[in-house]
Amino acid sequence: MIGFAFCGSFCSFERCTSVLSELVGAGMDVMPIMSETAYSTDTRFGSAEAWKTRISALCGRDIIHTIVGAEPLGPKISLDALVICPCTGNTLSKLASGTTDTAVCMAAKAHLRCDRPLIIALASNDALSANLENIAALLKRKNVYFVPMKQDDPVSKPHSLVADFDKLPATLSAALLGKQPRPLFLE
Repeated sequence: MIGFAFCGSFCSFERCTSVLSELVGAGMDVMPIMSETAYSTDTRFGSAEAWKTRISALCGRDIIHTIVGAEPLGPKISLDALVICPCTGNTLSKLASGTTDTAVCMAAKAHLRCDRPLIIALASNDALSANLENIAALLKRKNVYFVPMKQDDPVSKPHSLVADFDKLPATLSAALLGKQPRPLFLE
């Protein structure tokens, strides 16, 4: 079973849901997870209820969306891998510092304690500034892998990085073999 966690980069939800659909279509059993913000916030990209309904229907199960619900992942509910897609800069910084104050961070902590792969598909406007040190910290951590990423708009958003979400399935396959796909930063 694969865990698939959504954080609040709402502009990425459509692309991330497409990748989730691709994984499910390939026969993967997927446990959906959402941060509390992603689970409860209506935005111009859609209502929380619509996203929850769509994601739950794709996976065929209820969404884990609380710290209490996420805590059993790892020791009691075994995942082969956990994907965070999209992973915001906020969540990235919490993962780097070991903070577990959201369902997604708790899922990652619980999962990593069993030495299984965590795949991060970053979508952050401050990845090349305030969060650059957190990328470096997580690259050094065992069992943490990044989906290759690029600047989505170097002129208007010079500090932004976004994962190439189409590369998530290949990154997941590589991570299950203990490999980080290269190049990590795309043009």
